[in-house]
Amino acid sequence: MDEQTKQDYRRAFDTWSEQLARVHAVLLDGEPLDPLHKVALLRRESQLKGRYEEARARLFGFDTDDTAPGGAFPPE
Repeated sequence: MDEQTKQDYRRAFDTWSEQLARVHAVLLDGEPLDPLHKVALLRRESQLKGRYEEARARLFGFDTDDTAPGGAFPPE
């Protein structure tokens, strides 16, 4: 496994984790946020999760082609 793949994964995970903590602060802990900013917060978390999932798939050597049926994981 090359060093760049590892770094990409760590960066994607750390960035998504920070954003997810922010989402939890708002949704679970009741931190106030107006509706428009809440939508933006959720959209950003979703985008960062997608980047994390892509980096994770590359780290594990899964096909990241979105056209593949079932995505990177086989059906159960």
